[in-house]
Amino acid sequence: MLLQRIQQQFIDSADLKYQCAQSLAPVVQDAIAAVLACVTGGGKVLACGNGASAAAAQHFAASFMGRYERERPELAALSLAADAAVLTGIATDFDGRSVYARQVRALGQAADVLLVLSTSGNSANVLAAVQAAHERDMTVLALSGARGGQLARLLRDTDVHVCVPHDLPARILEVQHLILHCICDGVDAQLLGLPDAITPEQERSS
Repeated sequence: MLLQRIQQQFIDSADLKYQCAQSLAPVVQDAIAAVLACVTGGGKVLACGNGASAAAAQHFAASFMGRYERERPELAALSLAADAAVLTGIATDFDGRSVYARQVRALGQAADVLLVLSTSGNSANVLAAVQAAHERDMTVLALSGARGGQLARLLRDTDVHVCVPHDLPARILEVQHLILHCICDGVDAQLLGLPDAITPEQERSS
């Protein structure tokens, strides 16, 4: 019974990704364009989220400042969830809803992109960060799930919203991780060109 449940998890995840391939691909392309314009125009990506979404924000920043799959110059990205002293200090002196918004107002510029991740679209600190980004005339790239929650209603026409059509947080996060990988790959492809195709001989020798 447990084995079947594990297999079903794989199947459900694959099915959702397959369903999203056509519907979300054009929006992910818009997300790539927004991030590419940001980093080539001297801007940076500020990323945030809560819990597992905070970890995804850190993963994205690491892939940008380091590398995704290919060697390239470092790109400017910062996870707002990474500094425990900043997060706890702001939460203590103000409140938890301000932990990202104050960082956005301190660090954000008009050329920057704010990347927010939320499975529900209703996290108060993420919503406050979006409002702060709009105050700075930043573009917001929002990754959400279900129907986007309150986040969807905050976004402007100049923002990009990639909404995974599912209600289960685990499935949403799995697709969001893939979307982040697509963004990293898409930016690299635009900057470096498409990678050389791997021949069957190279695959066998690797």
